[in-house]
Amino acid sequence: MRILFPAHDEYIAASWATQSRIVPLFGPPCNSAPKGREFTAVQNHGAEANLGRLPSLTGMRFIAAFIVFGFHINAAGLWPYLDVPFRQGATGVSFFFILSGFVLTWSARPGTRPATVWRRRAAKIFPNHLATWLVVLVAAAAVSPATALANLSLIQAWFPAESVYFSLNTPAWSLSCELAFYLAFPLLIKWRMRKPWLIASAAVFAILTVPIIALSMPGPLEYWFVFVFPPVRALEFVLGMAMARVVQQGKWIGLGLWPASALFVAAYVGSWYLPASFPYVAGTVVPLALLIPAAAVADLTGRSSPWRSKPMVWLGTVSFAFYMVHQIVIRSSEKLLDVHALPLVAALGMFVVSMLAAWLLYRLVEVPAEQFIKRAPRPALITPASARTAPPADRRAA
Repeated sequence: MRILFPAHDEYIAASWATQSRIVPLFGPPCNSAPKGREFTAVQNHGAEANLGRLPSLTGMRFIAAFIVFGFHINAAGLWPYLDVPFRQGATGVSFFFILSGFVLTWSARPGTRPATVWRRRAAKIFPNHLATWLVVLVAAAAVSPATALANLSLIQAWFPAESVYFSLNTPAWSLSCELAFYLAFPLLIKWRMRKPWLIASAAVFAILTVPIIALSMPGPLEYWFVFVFPPVRALEFVLGMAMARVVQQGKWIGLGLWPASALFVAAYVGSWYLPASFPYVAGTVVPLALLIPAAAVADLTGRSSPWRSKPMVWLGTVSFAFYMVHQIVIRSSEKLLDVHALPLVAALGMFVVSMLAAWLLYRLVEVPAEQFIKRAPRPALITPASARTAPPADRRAA
């Protein structure tokens, strides 16, 4: 099995106002939105549930980042126990890709210029990427200038060579995919998705087909195509967009957070036993696509969620920085220390150092960059006439 890394810090900002009419972005209001139990619950609990945030999604980000960390610790031979908790840590990447589509669709505002979207997204991923890229390049990397430039510009995932897409700070390969998603988002968001369940089903079908298509490919090419290639991973992003529309349009099926979590845990454990390259993405994509909106609805309706406590939200806030530094800490420790003498102690130490480095990266790089963007002049919104009076809708890298 290959190893992967979920590498993204998605800003969980939800500006959607729940009213009896659903207002599609960049289009006229839809007056015939179904008003199921979940939609009614969101209306009734709108005052109590903080509609400006979806904190459970922030808290869950850290869990995804942590299982990736555990996955790499396990791959390094530093987890001398049953490996069930971490051997499918690659699932974290899928979580982040689906989450990206969900959050960007959820927080989108009518008339926002594409340049504004790209500027905000670049501000979230490039500062941490540039900082870690420089650290690895100066400290240890021996790569060609062309490879270093491809990594810096986040186009490395488009090249089917492991020496390129996993070059320098390996987790950055997923940022290469995210960048492609962000560039396409202003066009994709114009897609109203009046039948989001149909779109979600089509995306799932395509994702399940990918490992079958890849069966005829040589091993390294198969892995790249299924796990790294941005257009293939974009299917998860579109799936996340569709699931956001499901909730916005009041079409959620009412699955609670705890049943959705149990379904994901079962798939997380069981997908390991699937054949070929099905374990990479296909084995867990459906439970993840249900888990994310279930957590969002739990926040909107004020239902119980362990992921929106203050400690979990703080951990989720620094999870992107944690994701970006943890592999550097693991590899540096392996080179400098005899980590296999006391593997569990070494693993715990790597976690502590990774958290400290993540906090420093967050405070010294992420926060200043975000504040700089907030101070920058923002282009005015161009709002369609039909929406002016409507509420805003808002396993192998080691």
